[in-house]
Order: sequence, then structure tokens, then C-alpha cells
Amino acid sequence: MNSGTWPLIVSSLLFILTYVGILSERIHRAIVGLVGAVLMIIAGTWLGFYTDVEAVEAIDFNTITLLLGMMLIVGVLKKTGLFSYLAIRVAKRTQGSPWKLMLLLGLFTSVVSMVLDNVTTIIIVAPVTLSIAEVIGISAIPLLLGEALMSNIGGVATLIGDPPNILIGSAAGLSFNSFIVHLAPIVLIVWVVVQLLLLLIFRKELQQPPRNISQLAQLDPARALTDPKTAKKILIVLGGTLGLYFIHDLLHLNPGMVALLGASAGLVWIRPSLDEILQEVHWDILIFFISLFVIVGGLEAAGILKLIAVQIGALTEHGMIIAVLSVLWISAIMSAVVDNIPFTIAMLPIIAGLQSQGVNVTPLWWALALGVGFGGNGTPIGSTASVVTVSISERTDNPITFRIWARSGAITSLASCLIASCLLILALKLGLM
Repeated sequence: MNSGTWPLIVSSLLFILTYVGILSERIHRAIVGLVGAVLMIIAGTWLGFYTDVEAVEAIDFNTITLLLGMMLIVGVLKKTGLFSYLAIRVAKRTQGSPWKLMLLLGLFTSVVSMVLDNVTTIIIVAPVTLSIAEVIGISAIPLLLGEALMSNIGGVATLIGDPPNILIGSAAGLSFNSFIVHLAPIVLIVWVVVQLLLLLIFRKELQQPPRNISQLAQLDPARALTDPKTAKKILIVLGGTLGLYFIHDLLHLNPGMVALLGASAGLVWIRPSLDEILQEVHWDILIFFISLFVIVGGLEAAGILKLIAVQIGALTEHGMIIAVLSVLWISAIMSAVVDNIPFTIAMLPIIAGLQSQGVNVTPLWWALALGVGFGGNGTPIGSTASVVTVSISERTDNPITFRIWARSGAITSLASCLIASCLLILALKLGLM
């Protein structure tokens, strides 16, 4: 065994062990990722293929700053009670009808997930959904599942709606507008089909009339909005930030800098308690992302990703349609088995490496985004938002199990990927990608 083989073996082993640790869920994923990153740097230093300087260079700070900036904005917004206010307004408008609740809460969650990351959206909306279901006496499972699935679907439509999209946009240099133009139409069609499928799958549960409709009428949404003045200010900041996303290319600002600019403006204008706002930042997610960047950087330095890129590049010799469909379905299957975030990070340098071979990789980026986004709905461990939803459901008497999830998630994920495949083929035939 020559010296060049050891980096391949050791880096692969560390990557696999990290994945197994993440899947086991016995230790927090951020801790597993951090340990894996440290071991990758140590192994790389000893074997001479990876240094701590290269590890720092492997971190995509555009992604990290984008997440941090949006988390700070959402942290201020969450304190105002605006999300609870909107959820109660939606519930009252439906008059407690389970199927109307599923439609409107699913629509509300998916739309919010287009402008805020879907993990944050679920953390905010799901507890309110539990309260509404308890008040009117209906099962929360269809509502929670609908919100989780629609959150993941809605998040695919924009650059900032889904963590994998943030990663893809940063690695590929794709703009906010590009995501909307190429993915939003596909997401809209998928949203309609999936919503109809959910109404069909849960038709028995949704036909049960609410038992305590009178209590819903007593809920006052105005009381949930604890700080309307601050809510107006931070909504202005959020609107300005979203506006900058549309023109960030013209200003030569990357999306991460736009997010930090918006967060800075909001903090200066509102001047909230910094300690309280920092507690709303998901530091574990940021540490997890940084660790995965370091680990995947080690794989790239060892030469593994180049070998994989050559194999995927061979698919393009059979035509771009074969390559696009392969990326989409491989991404969907893998994202159903493992969390779509680490899988996306592993795929970024692979697709980027194809560009050096003269391959037009833009359609492959869109296939990756659709595959990891829709495939993540296949199982309760396919996306971070799904994991959070299952965790929140455990507060009820009937938590969401793997079997319950498979009943709806697997079917809707398959349907979503089939629709995306057809639309991608159509777009390629028409020269739209």
C-alpha cells in the first residue's frame, strides 16, 4: 500500500464514522461533527494531506454569515409574538375545520419558509399548532406533518428558504433571483399536488369535527402580539433585507453580507437585549455546518471527491438529461437516508469539480437542490426541519413515528421527485437551463 493510499482510506473512514455518529442520534450532531473535524485535521497533518490552514479555507463563510444574519433577524421577530399572532388568525379564519387548517397552516408555513429558513419556521409554528389542536380537540399529527412537508417544499423555492439551498447558492455563485426563476415554478406545481395528496391520505382524520370550537373563538390574536412596535420595525428590516437579495449582484455583495447588513441594521434600530437575542441563535447548527465543511475539505484534499467527480462526469457523456436525473434521484434517496445538509456539503465540491472538465454544471445544481429538498421529506431524519417536527410531536399523546411519517412523507417525496424530473427534462428540452 503506497503512501498516497492512506489519505484516501483514513479520510473516508473518518467521514463514514461521522455519518454513522450523526445517524445514531445518541450524541448531538454538532458534537459528532466537531469531533470528526478535529480528527480530520489531526489525521491530515500527520499524513501530510490536510492542514489547519486548509481547513479554515474549506469553511464557506458566506453560508455561515447568511445563516447567522437571518437567525439574528428571526430572533428579534420571534420575541414580538408575530408568528403566534399570525397562526391564531389563520386558525380563527378556518373556524376550526381540520382540512381548512391543514390547507392554510401548510400554505402559511411554506410561504414563511421561502423567506426564513424552514428549521426556524417549524420551531415557531409547530408549538402554536399543538396549542390550536388541543384547544379545538383535533389530532395534531396531520397538521404537523403537513407543516413539515410543506416547509421543506416551500424552502426549495428560494436561496434562503432551505439550508441546502444556502450551501448550493454560495458554492455555485447563484443569485437569489436565479433560484426564484428556476425553482419557484416547479415548487408551485409540487405544492399543489402534495397538498391534494395530503388531503387524500388524511381524509379520515380531517373529517372528524372539532370538539371545542367555542374555545377557538375566545382566542385573541392581539394578545399574542406582545410587541407590535418592534414587530413593525423588524418587518421593515426584513423587507429591506429581502429587497437587497434581489439586487445583491448589482451591489457586488454576497448573500451572507446582505444578511449581516440587515441584522446589524435591525439591532442598531431596535437595540434589544443582546443576551436574549444571542440565545435565539442556533449555535449548534452553525458549529455543525463549520465542522462538516472542514470534514468535506479533508475528503477533497485527500483526492476522494475528484475520483467521484470523474465517475459522475462520465454520466454526462450519455447526455445532460441522464446526468441531471442521476443527480436528482441519488440526492433524493441519500437525503431520505441521511440528513440532507451533510450530503449537500459532500456534493458541492463534486459538482464544482465537473466544471473544470468542461461540463455545464448549472442544471446539476438545480437537480441537486430539488433532490435534497424533496428527498428530505421521505423519512423523519431526511431534513433538520423533519427531525424538529418529530421532536415537538413527542409532547403529545400520539407522537409521529417512522411508520406514520412513511405513510405520507414517502409518498409525497416520490411524487415530488417524479414531477421535478419531468419538469427538468422539459426545461432542458426547451433550453431553459
